[in-house]
Amino acid sequence: MVSPAIALAFIPFVVTLLIRYRHYFLLFYRAVLARRLRDCLTGIPKQDRAFQYVLTHSIPGDPLHILETFDQWSHHCEYLSNLGPQKAKILERLIYEKAPLTVLELGTYCAYATILIAQSLPLGARLYTVEMDAHKASVAEKIIRLAGFDDDTVELIVGRSEEVIPQLKEKFGLFQADLVFMGHWKRCYLRDLQLLEAHDLLPEGATILADNVIFPGAPQFLQYVKASGKYKWRIHRTSLQYFRAIPDGMAQLTYTGLQ
Repeated sequence: MVSPAIALAFIPFVVTLLIRYRHYFLLFYRAVLARRLRDCLTGIPKQDRAFQYVLTHSIPGDPLHILETFDQWSHHCEYLSNLGPQKAKILERLIYEKAPLTVLELGTYCAYATILIAQSLPLGARLYTVEMDAHKASVAEKIIRLAGFDDDTVELIVGRSEEVIPQLKEKFGLFQADLVFMGHWKRCYLRDLQLLEAHDLLPEGATILADNVIFPGAPQFLQYVKASGKYKWRIHRTSLQYFRAIPDGMAQLTYTGLQ
């Protein structure tokens, strides 16, 4: 049994932790606790609740308005780990600079980045987006079509990235990707980058943009990129989507083709 004196001695320490890491506690509350409570109360998954909001409040066929509606939902209703407006500017600028004709997205989620990429692509370009969760993929497809993009522009592939990547050439007709956007599980970044290399899916000069490399972080991925000699790289310092007080970053890589 802890004495009252010892318990009181810990109060300043606990208060200091709460103040210093209050933004992380708030993130945990919004992203985990509040979401689970709403799941139990409504019986509807978070992605479906977000889709109903977007369907009700956005303008069909207007990609930018759909993204703004997602931002409103994530700011004022429930947290979604979408790309968010700050990081969206980095990705959008990169697409305009590189003008890729083939883009591979790993991790469709709610299709926020998918819509941003699709509406920024040059004429005749094509986006392949991979989502492992079948239910999330079904919601994402509705949002993609709501934004006005058909199968000729965006092909949604349902499956695990480590299974899909080796099949991209023969099954899906993607022989090389000019741009790869990684927004899926951070622990999969390194494995999937090496799979892209092994299956010759990265032409010389290909660009890879990886999200959340600072928080929650992808240290093994960054270590490999820096040590391999295959990439020119830089880190775009940002904040976590919808949480400006939490530092984050996006890694931009350029494949040199050197082995």
